[in-house]
Formats: sequence, structure tokens, C-alpha cells
Amino acid sequence: MWQLIKKLLPSDTSSEQALELAMAALLVRASIIDDDLNRAELDRIAAVLTERFQLSADAVSKLIAEAREAEAKAVDLYRFTRVITENLDQEGRKGLIEMLWEVVLADGKVDEYEENLVWRVAELVGVSTRDRVLLRKAVEERQGAGVVTAR
Repeated sequence: MWQLIKKLLPSDTSSEQALELAMAALLVRASIIDDDLNRAELDRIAAVLTERFQLSADAVSKLIAEAREAEAKAVDLYRFTRVITENLDQEGRKGLIEMLWEVVLADGKVDEYEENLVWRVAELVGVSTRDRVLLRKAVEERQGAGVVTAR
């Protein structure tokens, strides 16, 4: 009985950890979906996670390792996007899409699989097409011109 009650009561620590893992797993997916994991994307993942969650370098490394494992076991995006929608408001969800664009654009090229992933995640978390495109343009401007879309 006590276990059932504990499951029903919200736990800020576990929901924050679940949110961190879900966001990190989506970022990892974005970095490997084009079969070209590179240092720029890995560095960007670490940077955006550090900034978003105010984590130490060791904590970020551990989180990325856990995210790689979770992403490898995942059969779909829903297990991650459900956590996002349950824990973030619209601005937070847009922040996730911005983080995804930061990772995708880190190597200066956008693969069609990367673009499709950002689109699918945006749809699943309720970020509009307009906002998704505006966020991409904002990240491109911050990172400078020279982004190539690979088809």
C-alpha cells in the first residue's frame, strides 16, 4: 500500500532527474541519428546540459553516459517526450527544441534525419512549426552562417 502511495505522490527530485535524462537522451539521439557523431556535437550537448541544469562537468558526463544507455534501449521518442510534456511549460519545451537545434547545427551541417528528428520531437511536445523554424533561425544566427543542409 505504501509503495502505491509513494508512486502517486510527486517527487521533485525524481521528476527533475527524469527530465534531465529525457532531455539528454533526445540530445544524444540528435547527435547520432546521422551516423556521424563528432566532437562538436558532443561538446555542444555538454554545454547545453551544463547551462540548462547548472551541473558540474562530472555530473554532465554521468548524465550523458546514462542518456546514451537510455537512448540505445528506447524503441521510440515517446518515453522521452512524455516526460518533457509532463514537466515543462511551453517556454521550456521551446527551450528543448532550441537545444536540439544547437546540437544538430554544431557541426555546421544539417542531415535530413536530424531535421526530421527535431520536427518529430517538436510535434510530440507541442511546439508549433513556426516556433521550430524561428528557433532554428535564431540558433543559426548565433552560430554564424555556413550551415549546409545535406539531402
